Order: sequence, then structure tokens, then C-alpha cells
Amino acid sequence: VQLQASGGGLVQAGDSLRLSCAASGRTFSSYVTGWFRQAQGKEREFVATVNWNTGNTYYTNSVKGRFTISRDNAKSTVSLQMNSLKPEDTAIYYCAAVPQKYVFPRYYTRSSAYDYWGQETQVTVSS
Repeated sequence: VQLQASGGGLVQAGDSLRLSCAASGRTFSSYVTGWFRQAQGKEREFVATVNWNTGNTYYTNSVKGRFTISRDNAKSTVSLQMNSLKPEDTAIYYCAAVPQKYVFPRYYTRSSAYDYWGQETQVTVSS
């Protein structure tokens, strides 16, 4: 599976951005897909995940109510709609995917749970 991420950019606080991650080589059926981010000088952290078959989602607390992860079966694309962006959301964002192994969503908050990673996309939020 190859993942192609897009949609990053430079915005002001309070603005919105939409990141997309398209799969090539196969569909996301029976996969779990997620978004992670890494701010400068910090470790990579979990942002959101979606179970491709059930549509169940899970978010880190800091983005709940502002970010929405969604999937498009027809396009084999997972998106991250980011609203009310804050300067602390500034980071390099990555999409990731893995064939579903477990139902428990917290398993997929770990970067080590994922087999496939897309290239980075930079999100910069100015104050």
C-alpha cells in the first residue's frame, strides 16, 4: 500500500485546513487508518484514527470537537478536516494505515501499530 498525503499549508489561527491521504495499490477495506503529527523538537503523536469498515473514530483529546477524520470508500481516501486551528497544531502531519488486527481503538493510537506511512505534509498555524 502506498499512501499519498496532501493538503497542508500555512494558515492563521482559527482557520481551517483539510488533509487528504489517498491509497494506491489497494483499497482501505479492512484497514485502520490514522493521522499522526510531529512538532519540531517533539515526538510523533497520535491525532485521529478511523476503522475503515465500521467507520468508528477515535481522537486525541486536544483535537476533539475541532478535527474530524472521515473516509471515502469510492476514492480510497481518508481525510482530516481541521477547524479552529491553533498555533499548537503546527506540525508535520502523517497518514498511516494497517490491516485491522484488534477492535480496541486505543491500540491504534501507537505509531508502532501501523505498517504503512505516507509522506509528510506541513501544517503551520500562525497566531
